[in-house]
Amino acid sequence: MDRVAVAKTVDQVWDESVLPSLSELVEIPAVSPAFDADWATSGHLDAAVEHVRRWITARGIAGAEVEVVRLPERTPLLLVDVPATEGAGEGTVLLYGHLDKQPPVGGWSEGLGPWTPVVRGDRLYGRGAADDGYAGYAAITAIEAVRAHGGAHARCVVLLETGEESGSPDLPAYLQHLSERLGDVSLVVCLDSGAGDYDRMWLTTSLRGMVQLEVTVQVLESGLHSGIASGIVPSSFRVLRQLLDRLEDSATGAVRLPELNVEIPANRIAEIRSSIAAAPGLVRNSVPWLDGLRPVAEDEVELALNNFWRPTLSIIGAEGLPKPGDAGNVLRPSTTALLSFRLPPTADPEAALRAVQEELTNDVPYGAKVTFGHTEAGLGWNAPDLAPWLETALDQASDEVFGAEWRTMGLGGSIPFMGLLQDAYPAAQFVVTGALGPDSNAHVPDEALNLPFAAKITSAIAYVLDAHATR
Repeated sequence: MDRVAVAKTVDQVWDESVLPSLSELVEIPAVSPAFDADWATSGHLDAAVEHVRRWITARGIAGAEVEVVRLPERTPLLLVDVPATEGAGEGTVLLYGHLDKQPPVGGWSEGLGPWTPVVRGDRLYGRGAADDGYAGYAAITAIEAVRAHGGAHARCVVLLETGEESGSPDLPAYLQHLSERLGDVSLVVCLDSGAGDYDRMWLTTSLRGMVQLEVTVQVLESGLHSGIASGIVPSSFRVLRQLLDRLEDSATGAVRLPELNVEIPANRIAEIRSSIAAAPGLVRNSVPWLDGLRPVAEDEVELALNNFWRPTLSIIGAEGLPKPGDAGNVLRPSTTALLSFRLPPTADPEAALRAVQEELTNDVPYGAKVTFGHTEAGLGWNAPDLAPWLETALDQASDEVFGAEWRTMGLGGSIPFMGLLQDAYPAAQFVVTGALGPDSNAHVPDEALNLPFAAKITSAIAYVLDAHATR
């Protein structure tokens, strides 16, 4: 494969074809179904799928089959099946991305907006540009570049779902439905991950799992005047606070339950130390700090371990608490909190959920009533060791495309699909990477894709496809 020509072709396709189409994709408000109860009738997810389907079909890849797969009452899925080049090795390469988006949220900078694509400098702004609308374009462009310049690739299946931002609830059903068609998956490429900086290629080697749980503590059928009831009826907020203390040490943030903790593998600790040495500030600089705020720990390795491998609890929602301007002197009947646990990559999410529920309902203070609403449990993921052929391909891409050594990192977030795939294809190699680098602003205002970096990631994937086919 003429790797110099590959990089030139990738850059050209990004400039001339990907950027215009991706910009149009940004305009489609394809909010994930968890944030749009009427997604089936609004048609935005279908519009996003159709938009990308048309672009892929127009690329004219010989033998490629482009299909929208629909299971009853589930979000649509775009499947692209590209036959292997002549003489390529066996197995299927599964390239994954998603087309659904986070909600728009307010606070975008002047001149920017969630559904308004804007190019400023080398960045494309707009919701879904970086997370993860570019992924399908990158996968198809990498395949095209391999074919155009003497490379080889095994059979490639590009799978673009539309429920990732909702926890991929429909994906297990689709995996089961497509299992025979997918065949023997020997390489998984996921382009929905991040980068510690824009100087090199980053591989994600672990993803945390998750548990979400809505818990309500009730003490009354209806509110009572606080002057009459306080000191007699326990506060639902105080009972909830006591229950949360069973789960988390409020002084340190350490999660107390053993089912939510694991022993961190030595190789991951070594990787973290190496990556932070190569890119100081990798973790510390990944968030915008409020003036005067101190991090949980001063040692950046400890911060990385906290974020990549240790469980954490965040209260991401609450109900029963009126706004201060609307609050009267009332002892409220109940308090509801939505608990979000990030779990170590190798923790069992179902066991973790059961342990949390048991701790919250066992011997509840004052006999208060505890009930549960929405629950969700998602797998984490710990990457298998890299095969020699894959390490060599990454070394070549790093040297020739990026001019810097590749590095690995964990992610504090979740991509449940990776855990599902590893269970389904335990012998597969995984390349989990992506263009979500510093200041990409996924899920928040001013989301942006670094265009030159995304093109480099695309070229690197072309290297990997060719190396996999000739391994």
